[in-house]
Amino acid sequence: MALVLMIVIGCIFSADGAFYRWSVHRDMLRQVSVFGILACGMTVVIISAGIDLSVSSLLALAAVTFAWLTMPQGWSALAAVPVVLAVGAVLGSISGVLVAQMRIQPFIVTLAMMVFGRGLAKVISGGRKITNYVPDADGVSQVVDLPEIFGIIDSRVLGGNLSIVTIIFAACVLITWIVLSRSRLGRHIYAVGGNLEAARLSGVPVRLTLISAYALSGVFAAVAGICQAAQETHGDPETGIAYELDAIAMVVIGGTSLAGGKGSVILTLIGVLTIGYLQKILSLNAAPEATRLMLTGAIIICAVLFQRGRE
Repeated sequence: MALVLMIVIGCIFSADGAFYRWSVHRDMLRQVSVFGILACGMTVVIISAGIDLSVSSLLALAAVTFAWLTMPQGWSALAAVPVVLAVGAVLGSISGVLVAQMRIQPFIVTLAMMVFGRGLAKVISGGRKITNYVPDADGVSQVVDLPEIFGIIDSRVLGGNLSIVTIIFAACVLITWIVLSRSRLGRHIYAVGGNLEAARLSGVPVRLTLISAYALSGVFAAVAGICQAAQETHGDPETGIAYELDAIAMVVIGGTSLAGGKGSVILTLIGVLTIGYLQKILSLNAAPEATRLMLTGAIIICAVLFQRGRE
């Protein structure tokens, strides 16, 4: 209903017909794709009755690591991408171990990981953006070519009508759907989120399930970081601040229950599109950022109240 409402509002406040042009929708999809990738991982964690506040910092860490490997270090994309994904998986797994094994609240664990990840990104980058201006042994900056993968990720296909990053987002949605709907891990995630003790008594490997959920969220954060670095053409340790709030909002607006055990990535996709259209409509009509933030907050409250009413 929220998505339909956004489209109706867009048709009414079309900014002299701009809303009816495909380029507007194409750009909207490109702008929300990185948030949507984060929201895929967030969906898995929230269904398991957890939360992951660290995704924005892991995104920044991935962006910095990817830029550092491909520019100053001169690694190929084929070598750099697996390393960056592994970093995301490892840090996500650490959060999962602390939640599942040490029984620390997910909010506290991922808050600590958010701070740690941001600090590690600053250590790797020296507190500066990593660009294609690479200093040599004498401290003189030399310009190196941007990695080819940056141009590929930030390019368009189908006659310029679809961005590659949007295709990556769609692939992440598909992978998440397969994991949640067509795999044993997905069934275990729903079971743990619905009732952890009942799942344990039923033979579900609760600890491994939770670790896998947070590891998957870390991998998606790394994918988002790679896309962010490609779009910005550098690795910035300050990038992605507060992105976790947008990701949570997209999941909640879609209808996935914060209590766990209910929801799907298809609902998250609806939430991503709802937020994306809201931001694009406000942008087309030159609305201030304060208005966007207030409306987003109001929509989140309405979504939660709607969920409560259905339950």
